[in-house]
Amino acid sequence: MRIPVEREQYGPQARPLKFERGTDGPRVVLVGVDGSRTSLRAASYAAGLARRQHAGLVVVFVSAPAGYASLMPAVVAGAVQQTHDELAADLRQECRRGAEELGLPVTFLCRRGDAYTELRAAADESRADLVVVGSSEQAGHRLVGSVATRLVRTGRWPVLVVP
Repeated sequence: MRIPVEREQYGPQARPLKFERGTDGPRVVLVGVDGSRTSLRAASYAAGLARRQHAGLVVVFVSAPAGYASLMPAVVAGAVQQTHDELAADLRQECRRGAEELGLPVTFLCRRGDAYTELRAAADESRADLVVVGSSEQAGHRLVGSVATRLVRTGRWPVLVVP
């Protein structure tokens, strides 16, 4: 069962440009955010790049349910969900503010599920020319592989990993 995606757009409308093979920059920059320091740096970098290239920015927040969520008492699971909702609201407000300040067309997507799967789907759906993510700060990802590593290995789009 596919969970509906929340989509909001801020700032000016993206200007449709004629297709030209070999243009110098991306037309759609997608950035994955999760509230971490590295993802917020990635979002800042992506916004600056999109502004300089006159590209659209797609900001994707993926709320990943913990694997042990079904084992949590309802009160704890509700608190975790409330935290995710508050983070999404904060990120949504930042996107709106940034779009107005920079005069940048921004689309904010809020999805649920596995971060890699949802970012990959969002990049395909938005026809992203570039995917920007922050590097993982978790030590275990050096062994298992991070979302950034998995996106790079997919090989569908250029992926920029911001430290």
